[in-house]
Amino acid sequence: MIVHVISLFPEQIETFLGVGIMGRAVEKGLLEVRTYFLRDFSYDRHRTVDDTPYGGGEGMILKPEPLGRAIEYVRENLETKTTDAPVVMTSPHGRPLTAAVAREYGGKPEWIVVCGQYGGMDARVAERYAADEVSIGDYVLNGGELPALVTIEAAARFIPGVLGNEDSADSDTFEDGLLGVPRYTRPPEFHGIPAPEVLLSGHHARIEEWKRRRKLELTFRRRPDLLSKIELTDEDKVFLKDLEKDGSKD
Repeated sequence: MIVHVISLFPEQIETFLGVGIMGRAVEKGLLEVRTYFLRDFSYDRHRTVDDTPYGGGEGMILKPEPLGRAIEYVRENLETKTTDAPVVMTSPHGRPLTAAVAREYGGKPEWIVVCGQYGGMDARVAERYAADEVSIGDYVLNGGELPALVTIEAAARFIPGVLGNEDSADSDTFEDGLLGVPRYTRPPEFHGIPAPEVLLSGHHARIEEWKRRRKLELTFRRRPDLLSKIELTDEDKVFLKDLEKDGSKD
């Protein structure tokens, strides 16, 4: 997978991708991230990339011309010569970055990320290039580099060979629409708090039942909005009904 990142701070992207799982993915040739300095696409002597917004308001807005030139340059130099290299723009206005969105981009051979900055970017750029605006949460950051990195890493987890265990991504939190199960490891007791006995029992059926119920309970208590989006079994519904009644745990 090749990802092209247009940014005012490309070094932030490059530094992150030099370590950890992403660094190893790059070394193996499974992931390639090419960065482009936005100021290189501004033609005035001051290398201007931003301006005050029409209609007033706080903050500076990224100008459409440098952004457009950068996107056009990348499109003209795509490695795969694909006609379907989507443009992703990091924006708090975008659709939420979910596991489904990450999987979608993890299957793309080549795509472009434009990092927002300052007070945002001229809205005509997204319109002109049919950009997919993506948000990593209901908050605002100083720039789009961190959201770009989050999007790239989330997508890269679905590239075969990136993770040590090929099944890891498929069992991640959100893959079945629920929060992940609480996890425990040695020692069996920590500061007087024991690990759940069922996990030490070796009884696979009981363990799987426990995991399902813990996932349902955690989702019910912390992200109940997710429950309306998935298909629940009759057993799931009974268990959730009991939680609604008295908040008790099985």
